[in-house]
Parts: sequence; C-alpha cells; structure tokens
Amino acid sequence: MPDEPAPAPEPAPAPEPAPAPELVEGPASDETRRLSGRTVLVAGATSASGHTATRALLAAGARVVAVGHDPAKLAALAGLGARAEACDLTCHDAVLELAMRVRHEVGRVDGILHLVGGWRGGGGLAGQTDDDFRVLEHSLTALRHVSRAFDDDLRASDAARTAIVSSTAVARPLAGGANYAAVKAASEAWMRAVAQGFAKAARDAEQPLRAASVVFRVKSLAGIEDSLADAFVALWSADAAVVNDTVIELAPS
Repeated sequence: MPDEPAPAPEPAPAPEPAPAPELVEGPASDETRRLSGRTVLVAGATSASGHTATRALLAAGARVVAVGHDPAKLAALAGLGARAEACDLTCHDAVLELAMRVRHEVGRVDGILHLVGGWRGGGGLAGQTDDDFRVLEHSLTALRHVSRAFDDDLRASDAARTAIVSSTAVARPLAGGANYAAVKAASEAWMRAVAQGFAKAARDAEQPLRAASVVFRVKSLAGIEDSLADAFVALWSADAAVVNDTVIELAPS
C-alpha cells in the first residue's frame, strides 16, 4: 500500500503593513475649525460609505462635492447640503471638465475621498477573466484621472488630505480574487506616488508638508461606514507629515 503524501506545509504569513500612526481625534470643535469652509470631493458618493462620509464631512463644516451616477441618490445627497455632480470618472475629459467647474463655482478642493470600487472574483486563477479585470480596473482609472485633475488644488491647500479605500486582500491575495487584489495593489502604489509628490513639492519649496495621501485598508466596508467616515475626518486633526504615505487598517468596532 503506497504511503500517504505528506501534508503540504502551511504558507508563510504575509508581511504586515508598516505600522500606521494612531490617529488621535481632537475635540469636535477642533475638527470643525480645521474643516470649516474647506471643499472636499467624495468620488463614489452614492454608495453607502459615500453617503455616510458626506454626512460626516458636512457635520464637520466642509463643503462637499458628491460625485456619482445614480440621479436619485445624488438628489438625496444634495438634500443633505452637498453639491451633487454626475460624472463618468473613467472619462479623462469629463473629469477635467468637472475639475474646472468645481474650481470655478465652488473653489479649489482641499480633500478627496475615493470610494469608486467593486468586486468580481471567484473560480480560482483560471476564473480571473479579462472582462472582470477590465470592470475592476475602472476604479484605478478613475483614481488616476481624479488625482491628476485635482493635484494642483491639493498642493496649493494649506491642509490637504486624500484617501482611498483598499483591501486587506493586498497583503494576502487569493487565487479567486487575483484580479481584485492586483487592482487594489496598483491603486495603493498610485497613492504612494501621490504621497511622494506631496513630500517632494514641500521639500523643493522649503515648506512644511501640508498635504497627505493615505490608504485605508478594510476587509469589508459593510458595517464600518461610520468608522471610515470618522477616520477620514480625523485626518485633518493629524500632522500631514505623520499620516502621509501610510496604510491604516480599519476593522469593525
């Protein structure tokens, strides 16, 4: 009788992200002072997390430009007090027009929360189809367009913050989610490049760093919408030099 095969060794644990600085939230009046009158764009605002973030930013005194597709959901955000903008963020020209319109009619933006995303996966590595990848890639395309169109605004701000929501799958990707993890990893790399651009511009101008690019990682956004909104608002209570180019993991409380 043949010997039974030896059990496969346990995979080595994925490396942990660099420890993120603890965000110490100041009193509500401090956050209101730091955000009052500032303009923040929420891309993908018609999602549940976008709606929650919009409410939190408005409560902190910010002017919010809520960008999405669904007319009914955009109308609901406008009802909260946000400026609602319908825009295809995967279209370069449409994003440039959006940036010019917002700059002219609202003012330069001081913050961006990028929530454009989605999930397609399953079927192991063989099931990672090109069609699925192209759909997932839309979030990266939108991020590239938005961050470039508003880069000058963020660099000119005296307190700019921009953030994306990534996934813990980047640290431990699975075969059935390879497309998804690859796009999220590329998005994180893009945000690190944004962070380096902020830091270089400050060094070249011999000025303190006032802009920060941050990655929030989550396992799932469901149930932690409030935590995400609070963490994004709290970025304005943190030193830009401390939070720039960091990965902050959010978990259900």
